[in-house]
Amino acid sequence: MKKSKKSLPAPFAALTRDVRVAGTYEVLVPVEGRVRPYRIPQQFATRESAESWIHSAEGKDAISEIVQGEGK
Repeated sequence: MKKSKKSLPAPFAALTRDVRVAGTYEVLVPVEGRVRPYRIPQQFATRESAESWIHSAEGKDAISEIVQGEGK
């Protein structure tokens, strides 16, 4: 049985592309209906700290708000 709807990937940490803050990491949140993932406006010194933020209470709340707000 095939799924008719693809599920979105989980939020992830990636090296920032902004040269002004080169060497830092940012959190990207895939949102249904958007071509590019939503970028959390916060920089992290390491990938581990960005991934830790994703799983923190603050991160979960922020991601939830983005997914609910952008999905409308």
